[in-house]
Amino acid sequence: MTSLESTQGSASPSGGPEGRVFDLGYRRYDGPRQGRNRARFAVYIDGIRIALGLGRGGRAKILPWLFVAVAIGIGLIFALIAGAVDRVAGPGTAQAADLPSHADYYTGAGILLFLFAAVVGPELLCPDRHSGLINLYLVRPITSTDYVGARFLAFLTVMLIVAWLPQIVLLAGLAFGAPQPADYLGDNWRDIPKFLAVGAALAVYTTAMGLAVAAFTTRRGYASVGLIGLFIMTQFAAAIISENVEGSTGEWLALISLSDIPMHINELVFDTTDSLGGGEAARDLPTGVRVGAYFVFTLVPIGVLWGKYRKLAA
Repeated sequence: MTSLESTQGSASPSGGPEGRVFDLGYRRYDGPRQGRNRARFAVYIDGIRIALGLGRGGRAKILPWLFVAVAIGIGLIFALIAGAVDRVAGPGTAQAADLPSHADYYTGAGILLFLFAAVVGPELLCPDRHSGLINLYLVRPITSTDYVGARFLAFLTVMLIVAWLPQIVLLAGLAFGAPQPADYLGDNWRDIPKFLAVGAALAVYTTAMGLAVAAFTTRRGYASVGLIGLFIMTQFAAAIISENVEGSTGEWLALISLSDIPMHINELVFDTTDSLGGGEAARDLPTGVRVGAYFVFTLVPIGVLWGKYRKLAA
């Protein structure tokens, strides 16, 4: 804090004022010191605000909220279709006809989460390094681990909202569209922990991939294009492998489809076979292998992200 201690004026030979000298005194901060956890929390909250465009101009809000609106819209459309079919053809018809439900939502909307991670994720890391602001963050008491951990949790929080909120809208729509909402919830309550678990798996994976790629460049556009390119190229490569390489070799190589990695979890949890894109051959692998692939492709990017910021602070 600064205070004005004295002001001196001098006169010019003509008698008019020539200038002023300000003597500024500085006092030590004597307020409460909230410590390292408060700094971590501040970086976390700032990350959420950045991801959602809060406190920024209207253009910064368009993309994140457009993705959220489209994701919710897909869930709402699923619910309206199922409700309309049940009202016209009788209760239970939508389920008997295998119309889209919780098990199918992530298959259709998963691409939105990948795009959200690719477009919005770099916003949390790239500008700070491009402007040099990261050097101010990394002064004590906050460390590189604190910074990247807070940013990771911030983006994970947003990704969980994007993954879970449409499923909650879908659940509400299906329940209120049923003749007896309480009976519907009683018969289908097991879908709730399932879509929460799959949504969490998808959110952690996309957060890890989005931020890991962003750690390699200071340009947001490069990070976005790079991650989208990885998803597209690996899916095409896996599709070619699935068609031309037979046996266990083809099944293992099909795991390179990055966009299909969390969809393996969706298939295993919901016991469905409609989630995969180019890596269908990997469906024949044992359950443990498919789950293990998810953890490998999630934990390795997290390790890469942490390592990049450890080097940055060295």
